[in-house]
Amino acid sequence: MSVILIGMPSCGKSTLGVLLAKQLGYRFIDSDLLIQESEGKLLHEIIAEKGKNGFISIEERVNAAIAENNAVIATGGSVIYGERAMENLKKLGKIVYLELSYDEMCSRLGDYSHRGVVMRSGTTLADMYAERKPLYEKYADITVRVCNADLTENVSKICAALAK
Repeated sequence: MSVILIGMPSCGKSTLGVLLAKQLGYRFIDSDLLIQESEGKLLHEIIAEKGKNGFISIEERVNAAIAENNAVIATGGSVIYGERAMENLKKLGKIVYLELSYDEMCSRLGDYSHRGVVMRSGTTLADMYAERKPLYEKYADITVRVCNADLTENVSKICAALAK
């Protein structure tokens, strides 16, 4: 069984994923890095070149092809827009939604222009948050609130939730 981390940009999927993988003795996979390898470009370059829908299509293809067992998989924040990807990830194991408040997301995110955050033109971070939150909740097997806690505490919270 793998552990799949989903959540808003800057919620800690990659950082917590590495620590969680060490704790569980699992492999760590960052699907954003798989996308960059597949396209030979950085995320923000792919989004600029292909647009939001083109990027989501690539993200869905890459995540739908992941077949790892006993891995912690950190996904990109927009993975929830790809139904085939989410179906595949659901088959691989437990989907853990790392829940973050809007204010916390904003304070962590800072300048997101080079982070590869997928947003429709003319929308705000608040719009993106409101649109994505119910999708994360829909796909999550487990929700772990990661606000205002340190890394060790968050990894412990995830492990405890997985053990239930």
